[in-house]
Amino acid sequence: MTTLSRRQAIIIAAAAGGSTMIGDRRSNAVESQVRYDFTQPLEGWETVTGKWGVEDVPGASKGKALVQRATNNDFNVIVAPVGPYTDVDVTVRFKPISGREDASGGIVFRFSDGRYYVIRANALEDNFNLYYYDRGRRQITGARVKAPALGQWHKLHISAEHDHIKGWLNDQPLIDHRDSRFASGRIGLWTKADSITAFDDLVISPIKP
Repeated sequence: MTTLSRRQAIIIAAAAGGSTMIGDRRSNAVESQVRYDFTQPLEGWETVTGKWGVEDVPGASKGKALVQRATNNDFNVIVAPVGPYTDVDVTVRFKPISGREDASGGIVFRFSDGRYYVIRANALEDNFNLYYYDRGRRQITGARVKAPALGQWHKLHISAEHDHIKGWLNDQPLIDHRDSRFASGRIGLWTKADSITAFDDLVISPIKP
């Protein structure tokens, strides 16, 4: 498992993202907004499980998106190079391409030592759920929602500030919950089982006190 120093994270983010937005050059990237459009190689990203790669995807903002294509794992996770974050706001567009058992996309947050939260949507289910993973996945809370359509782009949005966790699907607020089991960690992307899903326009914004 890759462990990055804060300095390495800054260098990798600047090189890989080409899209890293650092308002103050003296600031640490962890303390500034980071934006990925996936037109650059995935240098510094940590694949936990799954087969992740940059591909041409119709509708991606710059023609390319990050796609997960493994179909035999329970869960597929990739973690971004920057972080860790304590309080953070994250948005990403996702496109569920296919899946017979599952067709999901999710944002992982507070990833540390293999444990994490994830908020995900599923094109085969009419729910939008918050889970935690610690050697097994367990649901914390969820909301009923019209399943996002296969083959179309949708927007996921999460925020985590102290123990206050919120989640949106296509700008609709659906999750507002408090949980304190994980305090800090990195940001990642998530799919389940045979989901083949594309991700684009990932934006990670620290919430500053």
